[in-house]
Amino acid sequence: MIKEAALFERHSQNRVQCLLCAHGCVISPAKRGICGVRTNRNGKLFTLAYGNIIAENIDPIEKKPLFHVFPGSRSLSIAAAGCNFRCIFCQNNEISQMPREKGSLMGRETSSESIIAKALQSGSRTIAYTYTEPTVFFEFAFDTALKAREKGIGSVFVSNGYMSKECLELLPLFLDAANIDLKSMNDNFYRHYCGGRLQPVLDALKAVKKAGIWLEVTTLVIPGLNDSNEELKDIARFVAALGEETPWHISRFHPQYKMRERPPTSYMTLRTAYDIGREAGLKYVYIGNIPGEKTESTFCAVCSEPLIERSGFRINRIHLHDRSCPNCKTPLEGIF
Repeated sequence: MIKEAALFERHSQNRVQCLLCAHGCVISPAKRGICGVRTNRNGKLFTLAYGNIIAENIDPIEKKPLFHVFPGSRSLSIAAAGCNFRCIFCQNNEISQMPREKGSLMGRETSSESIIAKALQSGSRTIAYTYTEPTVFFEFAFDTALKAREKGIGSVFVSNGYMSKECLELLPLFLDAANIDLKSMNDNFYRHYCGGRLQPVLDALKAVKKAGIWLEVTTLVIPGLNDSNEELKDIARFVAALGEETPWHISRFHPQYKMRERPPTSYMTLRTAYDIGREAGLKYVYIGNIPGEKTESTFCAVCSEPLIERSGFRINRIHLHDRSCPNCKTPLEGIF
């Protein structure tokens, strides 16, 4: 469905500037922005992604990953084609890069009401806007999330964080939680491997945290690119500065898309990153993509009592009393 975009301003010669993400694309008539799903039609900006869903699944919330949001619950997860990044290691490149590489937007047309009905039918506690970048189908996410909240269903973003100031100001109106990637603390990494910049991501992380939206951070650790101790310390210190209760997910890299020459991340590197996060003062650090890894479980930050025991995306045991550690009574931060 084609719908007028929410955030843009008109320029001379019928050009428009998109104000949705940090690219701030100035788009000439009949052209599209970097994401490939926003087009200028006669001096107005339109989204081509409204209600055009290319992926829809019922996932465990832990798959997002969000470990402190309704643990063990289901999340109806949806996506539209397109992304404002071009990460050469993207695991969902077939759909995220489709508008750019194929010039098309596949998907099926649906409505907010239909998505909400499916969430209710499946017993999902949340709707996750994920798989691609939710910023590029912001209008549909916004409308759906507001209606879902009326039915008692929360909304979460899984995002690269490359949002504009105007977009960030709207998030508290409808968003309950977000997992945002912090891929590196090196601007050259973002420019060369993702097609973006670092600072807008840092600004978004700070803004989401300040707005009171529950925030978890993920770093995909790529051998030889962002896995040095110095880089990992910089990331951990930044996340800790957001708040020591902010969960940091350290994810294992696997070769894919245009980055197939690099090996998977070693367990030793991930364990070093885990130790660095804990030394930085972070209460909750998780290692992902390692089957059977015990650091997927949540422990009390004070007495180390196991509070939520996980195997992959499966919850084996929740050991909480009134959302607190049953041993030392320390509250566990999150949405429960």
